[in-house]
Amino acid sequence: MDNYIFLTMEGYTFQPESDAVTSNIENMQVIGFSNGNTADEAFDNLLNTHAYLRDTSFKSIFCYKLDKHYEESRKEYDIDTR
Repeated sequence: MDNYIFLTMEGYTFQPESDAVTSNIENMQVIGFSNGNTADEAFDNLLNTHAYLRDTSFKSIFCYKLDKHYEESRKEYDIDTR
């Protein structure tokens, strides 16, 4: 089985201190991760595992297939140190 990440460009993200001048940031949001033999199967698995997603207002979701060892490639960054 392959791993997939599901994303949307709908919605907004709030900064940690949302009283800032720019409180909302328009960006992509991660809907979830799932696995399957195909993207369609992974999407079905995502909806079966996280049934609450059917009650959200997200309409447009897309995915990318991830490498089987994607978890090992995780790196964290601090924006203040860049």
